[in-house]
Amino acid sequence: METLALILAGGKGSRLDLLSEIRSKPAMPFAGKFRIIDFTLSNCSNSGIYDIAILTQYMPLSLNEHIGSGKPWDLDRRDSAITLLQPHSKWYEGTADAVYKNLSFVKRREAKYILILSGDHIYKMNYKKMIKAHINSGAELTIATTTVPLEEANRFGILETDNDNRIIGFEEKPRNPKSNKASMGIYVFTAETLYDVLENTHDSELDFGKHIIPRMIEKEDYKVVSFGFEGYWKDVGTIDSYLETSLDLLHGGEAVLDLYEDDWKIYTRSEEMPPVRIGQNAKITNSLISNGSVIEGTVINSILSPGVYVGKGAVVKDSVIFSNTKIGENTLIEKSIIDKKVKIGTHVVIGAGNNYTRNVEKPDLLYSGINIIAKRAIIPNDTIVERNVRIFDSAPIKDKVIKAGSTIR
Repeated sequence: METLALILAGGKGSRLDLLSEIRSKPAMPFAGKFRIIDFTLSNCSNSGIYDIAILTQYMPLSLNEHIGSGKPWDLDRRDSAITLLQPHSKWYEGTADAVYKNLSFVKRREAKYILILSGDHIYKMNYKKMIKAHINSGAELTIATTTVPLEEANRFGILETDNDNRIIGFEEKPRNPKSNKASMGIYVFTAETLYDVLENTHDSELDFGKHIIPRMIEKEDYKVVSFGFEGYWKDVGTIDSYLETSLDLLHGGEAVLDLYEDDWKIYTRSEEMPPVRIGQNAKITNSLISNGSVIEGTVINSILSPGVYVGKGAVVKDSVIFSNTKIGENTLIEKSIIDKKVKIGTHVVIGAGNNYTRNVEKPDLLYSGINIIAKRAIIPNDTIVERNVRIFDSAPIKDKVIKAGSTIR
């Protein structure tokens, strides 16, 4: 095949805190029924790229089970191949190191072009257009780029280009960004160039953004160009960005991702569950409700994964609820992310009051009022949870009021 896609899907996503304790970031649920990696896999399938390897590392079981043979993405055909690659003896020490340690596999595929992708971003993109632009430009490396708010540019690889889109400067997560043109972590390498740079510049903690790309630009021996992307693209690497991006989907319009586009569908492995049931007195406003859910209460501006139960008189607002969570009667949940199989009692309030004290243990992660509750946690009847609270799965909750900024483990 002409193009081999390598999806880097081993990231821990440590800034997602409790949500990534039991799964890798690409395996995180998103938009109700999907996982984050579904967007990258669906882009490959829709782009006609069927030779794919997924490089996993941290907590790979959930991701491996989800992908399976690749059937939901049409990757189980005679002319397609999906391969899961895990570290053999030592863990990958960077994005480029992950590819380097699998270089023998990559060479066996005998592809002309290597498309390197991240498995943890939310977007739709036709990779064929980028590959065509790479070929036409005569570049050895093409980097997909997007513009980001200047105040957020220090979270990304920031680059400078000349009038011909040739990249003349690149800095990974700069303190003082020189532009707001950011790398999307999507690269097209001419295969021989990739082999050359990896075999001749390898060192510890080898990373494309920190090591490979700056060296290629500095040496000026390679033509490295930018491919501008103007569509919706989000890195959901923090608690705030995850909730914000999730709720973006409820607004519709061209400014956000369209999940209902017929000619560019997002595919996933779906669990067989009954239809959604809406109770006689239930109210649902501007929300996504997944299959198998039963709504007896009120859901406002929220996303519910499969199998969620919302009891009578309960209100869920501005929140994301993962699969098979049960919410008791007359409970209020606001601005929270609640993992799978959580049991929430009656007359509970999660997201109470106006005290926005930062989380004491994780002040840089939880500061805007969001609560996160881990998988299988149990919240007893009549409990009040204020804001910026973390609750672990086995936490024994004895206090009726959990103060803002607390961690219960």
